Amino acid sequence: HFEAAHALNGYDGKCRNIHGHSYELRVTVKGMPLDEPGNPKNGMVIDFHDLKQIVNQEVVDKFDHAFIIGNNMPEDFVEITKRNFDKVVELPYQPTTENMLSDFAERIKKRLPQHVELYSITLQETRDNIAEWREE
Repeated sequence: HFEAAHALNGYDGKCRNIHGHSYELRVTVKGMPLDEPGNPKNGMVIDFHDLKQIVNQEVVDKFDHAFIIGNNMPEDFVEITKRNFDKVVELPYQPTTENMLSDFAERIKKRLPQHVELYSITLQETRDNIAEWREE
């Protein structure tokens, strides 16, 4: 879970205004469970603690309580925002849930052990709005 605000510059709906979400990120991995008797990780694809640490370091710690903006925002807006707020995350894309999912997937995949694959991630931004990314 993480809390964040974002702005969708150029969007034509209600969400064109700066607004925030209580995001819920779910990560699903796949792989063969370790078959090494005596290994403390025997029977696991990945230790959930290790997976949570990856997700926290790559996503939650960077985005929690941040103002997320895309690279299509006016330069003066970005400068003023960064000058007045501590945690502004400027992304090279429009910060929609769909785009954020693709970004998060790449961040997480780079950190997984070789024998573990990212299968899917979902990002829920509101009670009714959920997007899903799947490796296909």
